[in-house]
Amino acid sequence: MSREFTILSDVSMITCVVQRGKADQVVQAAQDAGAQGATIYYGYGSGVRERLGILGLAVDVEKEVITSLVANDQVDRIFVRMYFAGELDVPGAGIIYVTKLEKAATHIPKEIIELLTGTGD
Repeated sequence: MSREFTILSDVSMITCVVQRGKADQVVQAAQDAGAQGATIYYGYGSGVRERLGILGLAVDVEKEVITSLVANDQVDRIFVRMYFAGELDVPGAGIIYVTKLEKAATHIPKEIIELLTGTGD
């Protein structure tokens, strides 16, 4: 039995680190902008920003990290929506960045490949 897979070469990964409790709204914004999905995991951060709380109290250092693989032609639109959904325009709220991927692979149904490449019957 021969196994096949499709390599995607026009893909970027958006990574967004936000305060705990904000990941769901960031993922929803990404999907509304065209992302197919996202992965959420949890982390712990520290640094200068943890001392920005009111009266010198530390801000929450528990973080949610969202990663989403998106087509290069969708990156800018999804990036902006995730940025504002995560309220990253507030000091110490988090960070978002894009990593260009050389290649990625996952199962893509044959019908979708044919539709995209114009090789269908």
